[in-house]
Amino acid sequence: MIKPPVAFASSMVSEFSTPALVSDSAPESVEAKAQSQVSLKSEDGRLLLVLPPEIESEIGAVSWVELLQQLKQRLDGGDRFWQTQTEVHLHANDRLLDGRQLQSLAEALADAQLVLKRVLTSRRQTALAAVTGGYSVDLEATVEHLVQSPPIPGKPLADPLYLQTTVRSGVDICHPGTIVILGDTNPGSSLIAEGDILVWGRLRGMAHAGSGGNRTCRIMALQMQPTQLRIADLVARPPDAPPAEYWPEVAYISTNAIRIARAQDFARNHLSPGGLGFED
Repeated sequence: MIKPPVAFASSMVSEFSTPALVSDSAPESVEAKAQSQVSLKSEDGRLLLVLPPEIESEIGAVSWVELLQQLKQRLDGGDRFWQTQTEVHLHANDRLLDGRQLQSLAEALADAQLVLKRVLTSRRQTALAAVTGGYSVDLEATVEHLVQSPPIPGKPLADPLYLQTTVRSGVDICHPGTIVILGDTNPGSSLIAEGDILVWGRLRGMAHAGSGGNRTCRIMALQMQPTQLRIADLVARPPDAPPAEYWPEVAYISTNAIRIARAQDFARNHLSPGGLGFED
């Protein structure tokens, strides 16, 4: 006996409705998996190594062992789209990395004939470990994962970055606030800050304060021996002959030029009597 057409139509709907539901949810799982993977890509002529975020995704947090294994598999497998000794910029984002972990990443890259050069991070501990290891650093503001609002005009600078280390040659430190170095900076290094720069030691590299255009920023050092000074859009170079002796000095902008004064004289001439601010 032939079944009525209505029953046949009903069974067809029941049979094909389940795969349709699975198909709708699949892109979310694929996206979550992609966000938990190590990424190695070329962008603007640079080779970028991007680590997954520290927070847990839909499929769980990625452990350090898994992350390092992912990187080694990515480096060993597939076509290599880089030349030997290519410099790598590590985007660590909000991941907390110590010196040993950075060294493990550098060794894995070295096995593939790549060189870890720069670390971009929003974690101060990671920035300190990177500078101590001899890598250049870009310290970002804290990454917001849930809400991405447009930048606020005239928002305050980031908290000061304090580093107790010697900044070696070839190391760049970029920070959207004030940089304080307890130690020396060697020739060939550079400090770039949107705020002030204070070196409690010898400043012998390049220093750029007020990188966002703020001409009221200062550069201070116990021994001012820079290869170049920049404040906002102005540039100054040291004299050819070094001074007979060194003392704490402050570089600042006055009458559209960068000037250097002894810290004692600068305080007497430019600080208000109460020591609460700067005079115009």
